[in-house]
Amino acid sequence: MNDPRAFREAASLFDADEAPEHVLGPGRVPSYVRDHRKRLRERFLQGGATAMPDYELLELVLFRAIPRQDVKPLARRLIERFGDFNRVLTASPERLARIEGVGEAVVTELKIVEAAAQRLARTKVMHRSVLSSWDALLDYCHTTMSHRETEQFRILFLDRKNVLIADEEQARGTVDHVPVYPREIVKRALELNASALILVHNHPSGDPTPSEQDIALTSQINAALTVMGMVLHDHLIIGKSRETSFRAAGHL
Repeated sequence: MNDPRAFREAASLFDADEAPEHVLGPGRVPSYVRDHRKRLRERFLQGGATAMPDYELLELVLFRAIPRQDVKPLARRLIERFGDFNRVLTASPERLARIEGVGEAVVTELKIVEAAAQRLARTKVMHRSVLSSWDALLDYCHTTMSHRETEQFRILFLDRKNVLIADEEQARGTVDHVPVYPREIVKRALELNASALILVHNHPSGDPTPSEQDIALTSQINAALTVMGMVLHDHLIIGKSRETSFRAAGHL
């Protein structure tokens, strides 16, 4: 196949790591890479992700970004650097790009998977009564926030029937602090015509125990909302594997 255009068109008909060698030419995928990828895909289709270690699940994601190389070393480097599959997905593009072998295609693929996971979890809570789907709400909060390396403060705005009408990020901060202003929260709640709120923020340390500052701030926000006739249902602090509810802990 001497025509370069014809070569590109033929190659585009195949998945790069499954295309016949005579089509892919000199840059073809080594047979051991094709065989390894095939085995991983078959294991995933037959048994799902439960029995797969994090680096193998990450390999499956990397296959599309790097179609003609063995991605196992890169998957292991990413896991070693960030700790687990979820932390790799939620790492910032800037930090990911510092890892040898990570280019724009890899960052894009990882961020697509992260966005898909968050959107799937979000659909289970949006426009539904939050108080009757509490477990789904906690799953969403953990999916979105538990593996972040800096603090994030989110507000869930509810209507009179406690249906979630908006989920917004109010602020981002450092590893142990995020700036939050009660007046801005009240202002936004009024704009959305919300009747109730749930506050959510994460502790990058993994420990969801509230600080004295967390408790004081929550009290200030609750007082401001009460004056405006709105209810603060809860304030959730999301840790790595568990969460703290201010309502359950007696802080509200």
